[in-house]
Amino acid sequence: MQAFFASIEHFLYIDWTKRIENKSKNSIDKSKGDETVKQHSKKTRKYMAVATVCGALLFGLVTSSPINTYVTQLKVGVTPVQGQITIEEPFKEKIEQWQKEREEAPQDAYLDPVWKAIPGYNGRVIDVNATIAQMKKTGKQDESSIVYKEQMPKVQVEQLGAHPIYRGNPKKEAVCFMINVAWGNEYLDKILATLDRHKVKTTFFLDGSWVKRNPELAKKIYDRGHEIGNHAYSHPDMSKLGEARIRQEISKTQDIISKTIGLKPSLFAPPSGSFNQRVVEIAHQDYQMKTILWTADTIDWKNPPVGTMVERIRKKLDKGVLILMHPTDSSSKGLDQMLTLAEKKGLKPTTVSEVISSRRLP
Repeated sequence: MQAFFASIEHFLYIDWTKRIENKSKNSIDKSKGDETVKQHSKKTRKYMAVATVCGALLFGLVTSSPINTYVTQLKVGVTPVQGQITIEEPFKEKIEQWQKEREEAPQDAYLDPVWKAIPGYNGRVIDVNATIAQMKKTGKQDESSIVYKEQMPKVQVEQLGAHPIYRGNPKKEAVCFMINVAWGNEYLDKILATLDRHKVKTTFFLDGSWVKRNPELAKKIYDRGHEIGNHAYSHPDMSKLGEARIRQEISKTQDIISKTIGLKPSLFAPPSGSFNQRVVEIAHQDYQMKTILWTADTIDWKNPPVGTMVERIRKKLDKGVLILMHPTDSSSKGLDQMLTLAEKKGLKPTTVSEVISSRRLP
């Protein structure tokens, strides 16, 4: 770029010098030759100075930030026009079509009269520059080249206050087979093996007294990569407890889990699903915990026939659903079928925290 402007300056200098010399030859009087030549030499130096200043100004203009931005955007097929970004051909038509068809607005968290707190769901917009770069890299102009950016909702579920959560957002293609553990040790190994086979990480809500009796089993669950939640300490009816006892049940379980695996859960599942607003508020305000219930129940504690249980869940499997389980004979035998059903429906079995997050699945 510097060489380019140096060439322009040199050209202007030569051109103006020749013009002045020609003019000088025609106008110089032989009798006043020396004086006239001196005067025109001064003019030549003035033109040279003007040319130098003009060249410097032009160089500064072209190397300025806005011009550099313009040149950079031209390289990826995007041009700024009066403060806006317009897409250059041949990408314009394709990307504008994708923007209409594929972009989605974020959905705020909200309160539902039946399902209470419903988490929000991130929107998505096309990252134009990254998408064009991908198309140039692959030579393809199909949907596999689209690069998205997520847009978070203005209202997240945490901003709704103290409310129970029964499900994820109805648009989220994920489910959780969450497992409440206070008994059933003999079925845990089979359940863990099935989860491993499907490469699924889920959420286990652990009873505090169970953790105290079975620290090695609690560690095994955690070490396999599963999420750990709080299921109170002694499996009480939380709706019938006073504030002090509610805090005791939650605190003792937080402490024993922290001592055993090194972390304190952020999710609380009241035993038997029994709670009141006081329980939800104490969990939320005192422990920054979300109170988790369920959308669908295996009713596995009654040990139903595996086929009956699987069919019950099949009818309710949908986006954002939380399925309640326990370590029982029925669930240990039917989990493989239920996970397979979810996967065939295009639903990702995962943790409670992932299901109720506003994040889109990759």
